[in-house]
Amino acid sequence: MDKQTRREIITKRIAKELSDGDVVNLGIGMPTMVGNYVPDDVDITLQSENGFLGLGSAPEDGEEDKDLVNAGGQPVTIKPGGAFFNSAESFAIIRGGHVDITVLGALQVDEKGNLANWMIPGKLVPGMGGAMDLVVGAKQVIVATDHTIKGDKPKILKECNLPLTAKNQVDLIVTERAVIEVAKEGLILKEINPEFKIEEVVESTEAELIIPDDVKEMKF
Repeated sequence: MDKQTRREIITKRIAKELSDGDVVNLGIGMPTMVGNYVPDDVDITLQSENGFLGLGSAPEDGEEDKDLVNAGGQPVTIKPGGAFFNSAESFAIIRGGHVDITVLGALQVDEKGNLANWMIPGKLVPGMGGAMDLVVGAKQVIVATDHTIKGDKPKILKECNLPLTAKNQVDLIVTERAVIEVAKEGLILKEINPEFKIEEVVESTEAELIIPDDVKEMKF
């Protein structure tokens, strides 16, 4: 399965988690694709930590406004009724618990709901950005990630070994192979992509998975 297909499966499935009235923050990279698949009959408000509420879709070529970009620096549009504000107010929204869902990428995620998504020691990185605030401020944290990295090595681990973004904050993990809930008793396999068998998902996941009798087929 190629990279683009994996990303489409993951972000289409996550879009189904969004409901009318949700205030949603989409992390940079793959999570921004979620906005492309929100059903027309679902009205959400996109927040960006660099100071926007009410972000719209990407602009047409040639219609970009250099002063209107999301937190990842990508050109965006603003919907009627959208608002601009400074970073202090933006992070007050996040830290005040007014963001319903944040969708973030991951370098690693583990069975305790720990997330590592901002650096690999020894490599130059731009920094953590707003992720450390989003994971503790948003009401629900959804991780959007490939199930494995090169060499089919698991990204869902028993315990993260990269520097953490936050501890015990992830609620749901969505990969191209499965939807996994992070619960008090562990990781529960909720849905599986019909292109894979449960055994394949288990073998490609280092963390132990709880397998209910009613694992559903993943819809995207």
